[in-house]
Amino acid sequence: MQQSRKTLVVGASEKSHRYSNKAIRKLLRYNHEVVPLAPRPGQVAGVPFVTGYPEIEDIHTITLYIGPSRQAVFYDYLLALKPNRIIFNPGTENDIFLQKAKAQGVETIQDCTLIMLESGVF
Repeated sequence: MQQSRKTLVVGASEKSHRYSNKAIRKLLRYNHEVVPLAPRPGQVAGVPFVTGYPEIEDIHTITLYIGPSRQAVFYDYLLALKPNRIIFNPGTENDIFLQKAKAQGVETIQDCTLIMLESGVF
């Protein structure tokens, strides 16, 4: 069994067809602690969203579900959380953010969180 990894889901949505929503549910099924970050309050599977730039400790993984054009306002905040890695899901790839993260020693992965969980490489 994999070790639980506290994961920040950036771009959380209450809409069940959204990939961020599916990722939250699947992360929970795989017993990972999930912190959903969204622009407005909400919840998925009983887990309330955080909004703004809250202080969050012990984030292992950040998984992105917002496009590159919306990421710049989060660069400093997300890197200040000192994650072990950032997953750039399809459509979120961003060379600028990727290089900033690498420069701070953060592992960067361009992959799909859902597939990583299913295949056991999360």
